Amino acid sequence: MTGRPPSVDHLANQLAGSGLPHRLLVGVARSAIAGAKASGEPYSALDRARVEVAAIRRRLLQPVINATGVLLHTNLGRAPVSVVRDAGYTNLEFDLSSGVRGSRFAHAAELIAMVTGAEAAIVVNNGAAAILLALTALAAGREVIVSRGELIEIGGGFRIPEILTSSGANMVEVGTTNRTRLDDYTKALTERTALILKVHTSNYQIIGFAETTRIGDLAQLDVPVVADLGSGLLDAGCPWLDGGPPTWLRDEPAVRQTILAGASVVTFSGDKLLGGPQAGVVVGRADLIERCRSHPLARALRPGGLILEILQDVALAYLRRDAGQTLPVWRMATAPLADLQCRAENVGIGEVVECFSTMGGGTLPGVPIPSAGIAMKGDITEALRAASPPVVARVSEGRTICDMRTVLPEQDLQLANALVQ
Repeated sequence: MTGRPPSVDHLANQLAGSGLPHRLLVGVARSAIAGAKASGEPYSALDRARVEVAAIRRRLLQPVINATGVLLHTNLGRAPVSVVRDAGYTNLEFDLSSGVRGSRFAHAAELIAMVTGAEAAIVVNNGAAAILLALTALAAGREVIVSRGELIEIGGGFRIPEILTSSGANMVEVGTTNRTRLDDYTKALTERTALILKVHTSNYQIIGFAETTRIGDLAQLDVPVVADLGSGLLDAGCPWLDGGPPTWLRDEPAVRQTILAGASVVTFSGDKLLGGPQAGVVVGRADLIERCRSHPLARALRPGGLILEILQDVALAYLRRDAGQTLPVWRMATAPLADLQCRAENVGIGEVVECFSTMGGGTLPGVPIPSAGIAMKGDITEALRAASPPVVARVSEGRTICDMRTVLPEQDLQLANALVQ
């Protein structure tokens, strides 16, 4: 096919309705024209450009409807949070009482310490950073005892042995993959022992011929115990839920009870069962937290003001004991099955089916949560992802399932429109 290709500016102007900045569209136009020339079809440039524009828009961060049934879906941002605020300054590092410089650790961190019953707390930018900071500040150049059954790999390919190496601490492995006793820890103690690391295997289970050592027993060894809980359940009693803890939380360790059992430091994520933004939290003894806070690494790992502001609101919800109503992850996780079935029926398309949700995000592995969903014949997930807003669902036994537990009620109409289209 022959003919003169369109000019870059003309093609970019034809794409103006996409909503993307003109400077970005110019680059798309150049690429599309070059591709069309190479193929010998210059007049296909507009089609090529439209395909690229659509691809760019799909790559941009944007709201999606999570219909997968995975409440803490790592690929979809884990716990959903709401951010509504006007532009302006905050007293992030300013003491309003004295009028001098303050600390960014005097807001959300103090509230979280209060909720968990810890003496002090510090907030960093994610869960891996929390355990890295604790190990670096408390054990660099010394030995850390850890069970072989707890040398886990967490999200993103990070492994506990690698984090220990990065911290400068020397790892001392004890026990076996499936059984580690108190005596194993006792025999490993030396004058170079800085602490004992206890890692909650939150993303897998060892069942059968297995044995672990309790925090309370380890606390008797007169060595600080650092417990990495990961998932961040604050209190096993769930006082923020009217009906108390649901049955599927029965075996999940909680921060408050771990501290009461004798752990010197506890680390956990902010975007899992806490229901907040991506963050890492370190709570525990005031002297150990101060060592973490004063370590140079703390500055490199600190979160920004927006994260701390959201985390402060989350902590206040727990202190008010209304987190079950105000935090989306708890509203969705505890939604009655009958309500989910009613919502699925009201969508008005597809077959209403029983299904099971899961917590996800390396939390509560293998623990199903009864749910209700909408089943459509075949695999229509690609079409759902092309909807506005995109819908992410799952396929099971030749049907596409949209699990209503992870769909916010205000998204029901949008889900219905996507399914109709």
